[in-house]
Amino acid sequence: MPSNDNTVSFPELIKLKRDGKNLSPAEIRTFVQGVTSGAIQDSQIGAMLMAIWQKNMTDEETLALTREVMVSGDTFKWPKEWRVVDKHSTGGVGDKVSLPLAPALAACGCKVPMISGRGLAHTGGTLDKLESIPGFNVIQSVQQVTQILQDVGCCIVGQTGSLVPADRVLYAIRDATSTVDSVPLITCKITLDSFSSQVLTLRLLIILSMFCTGSIISKKGAEGLSALVLDVKFGRAALYKDLDSARKLAQSLVNAGNQLGVRTGAVLSRMDVPIGHCVGNAVEVCEALECLKGRGPEDLTELVTILGGHLLCMCDPNFTQENAKNEIALKLRNGEALKKFQAMLEAQGVSADVASSLCSDETDYFLHMKRAEHQTELPVPDDGAVLDIDAMALAEVLHKLGAGRTKSGEKIDHSVGAEILVKIGQQVKKGESWIRIHHNSPALSTHHYSVLEKALVIGSLNKYKAVSCVAEFIRPNHSNMS
Repeated sequence: MPSNDNTVSFPELIKLKRDGKNLSPAEIRTFVQGVTSGAIQDSQIGAMLMAIWQKNMTDEETLALTREVMVSGDTFKWPKEWRVVDKHSTGGVGDKVSLPLAPALAACGCKVPMISGRGLAHTGGTLDKLESIPGFNVIQSVQQVTQILQDVGCCIVGQTGSLVPADRVLYAIRDATSTVDSVPLITCKITLDSFSSQVLTLRLLIILSMFCTGSIISKKGAEGLSALVLDVKFGRAALYKDLDSARKLAQSLVNAGNQLGVRTGAVLSRMDVPIGHCVGNAVEVCEALECLKGRGPEDLTELVTILGGHLLCMCDPNFTQENAKNEIALKLRNGEALKKFQAMLEAQGVSADVASSLCSDETDYFLHMKRAEHQTELPVPDDGAVLDIDAMALAEVLHKLGAGRTKSGEKIDHSVGAEILVKIGQQVKKGESWIRIHHNSPALSTHHYSVLEKALVIGSLNKYKAVSCVAEFIRPNHSNMS
């Protein structure tokens, strides 16, 4: 029986939601406390997640779930004068945006406590990418995070057992029960990811990750943020395939964030082709470093400047979107963001020599990060223009080669990845190399070749139409802010 409500048992709570009933704040509190304490069985948690997935939650239920997860563990409390911001993405192929964005924002005077996760899909998450760098330590205490923010201005860390503990539990079970695409669960997870620095509930953030809406907002709420921007992706390689579905999720997240007192906006961005030219773990770190040196691919730089620009505008009314974007771009060009990234590396365990070498203007990144034993290039099949590169097809191949994990706790191969050697819209000739696969298996299989060959679409240049990677921005709803 729940500790704080002896009138309703866990099976009765599950039955209420299964039958389409709304749960009261007290009933939701009972459920979250049962998850955090271990009083509720994993099978019961899975049943509740499936009931939520099938019957959905009202905005009021989602907000109550997010609040309870936020306060289930430790939280961060910052000095009032700090301008604390964060970004959360729903995930994509080649999404290394956080790596250049956090230090760029720090160079603009913001404090950026990013609480990230590990990938449970095609490639690793942000933490996996950073762990390609020898010595980088993603496990930091609340006190250590505070000190790093004081000294450097940004950090990228993982959840601990005491920060949003319910979120960790729910995240794992949500994946196992195929309820990842539940809007209330996603909202809860994203909110938690973003708000955890405010009143950081380490364990609770983990559990709520399983609930899309509640999980995201709960984590971020625990961070104690001044502003949060969400990058909600749509397209072939995204959780939501069309703009309307992604907009629904984004609006739910924005509403939840603002109701929790965090100025929250959302960018809707396309996820059909890979972001940048590199997909994997170590290779994405290399590309992030190139972006920090002012040499990044256009689409990656565009995402970094747009997301960073929106954050600056949300926490400083003196900025316009255009001059805020220009400020982020300047920090990437003039080396100030790179210096912050180097300082963050050292603060999180990387030796000064390695950090300095990685951030030097001309360096071989693989002097410090592991390079795969084999590199295989594939040729363009015909003359023409590159019209499409299927990000999901590429991601599936890399996953099978070891770049990602299927279940929590599995090891991944940081050296596996891909370098895309052509750009969308580029004219190419038959026989030119279009992709380089980094792998440790002796050879790519026939299946790998077949999938990769189908991923590339060559055609007439007049069929190519350039589009921005960002489709819309949903602004904070100030009237909803508590």
